[in-house]
Amino acid sequence: MGNLFNQALYYPLWNALVLVYQYVSFHDLGIAIIVLTILIRVILAPLFYKGARDQAIIQRLSPKIKEIQREHKHDKEKQAKAMMDLYKEHKVNPFSGFLLLLVQLPVLIALYKVFLNGFKDGALDNLYSFVPHLQTFNHYFLGIVDLSSKSLVIVLLAALAQYYQSKLTLPPSNPDSKDASPAESMARNMLYMGPIFTIIFLYVFNLPSAVALYWLTTSAFSVIQQIVINKNISIAKEIKEEIKKEELK
Repeated sequence: MGNLFNQALYYPLWNALVLVYQYVSFHDLGIAIIVLTILIRVILAPLFYKGARDQAIIQRLSPKIKEIQREHKHDKEKQAKAMMDLYKEHKVNPFSGFLLLLVQLPVLIALYKVFLNGFKDGALDNLYSFVPHLQTFNHYFLGIVDLSSKSLVIVLLAALAQYYQSKLTLPPSNPDSKDASPAESMARNMLYMGPIFTIIFLYVFNLPSAVALYWLTTSAFSVIQQIVINKNISIAKEIKEEIKKEELK
């Protein structure tokens, strides 16, 4: 299984990084990591978009979900049916985020492995015949940050981007509300816990800042994507409200 993973994902992505480093990034590994991460996120954009959109809509349906839970608190079967009808009405799959994560996870693990193992001895031996066989990498980003060692600045920026992206997924509401659903409460707790775990994982565990730069780039991409999703949801909501008004006339 490990060999299949390497052949299907790790080696192709590793060779892609070397190609980007050689021909696109002016021999700057940091720029190569950013470019490769963006390319992968663009390729996976439909999957990320679908999962993020569904989760954002479900967050905004939280008041209706809580209302259904109150009305049918003594009849779980009716509650489940009403919830599924609500999801069907708004064309969302409550399990899409989890299912799409399973699809994306192997690629994300492979990317993580690429940026983690790129500094180890023998890494440049796993190159295809058509890829330039470099002797060494320039480990610096913009000639300033050594990507082979940890960087507190990049780690903090990655945590900040993750916080902002998580905040964009939450609907505007009172975070201290006692009537918040368990899912909403968990999402609001993760708003802070996610960045804390990011700092612990990337800095305390002494990972190379190449991994943190990848994390920062993918989080920044997610922020932009979430802004687009939120705008599209708002536009769709406005259109739906206008149609209802026209129908009532």
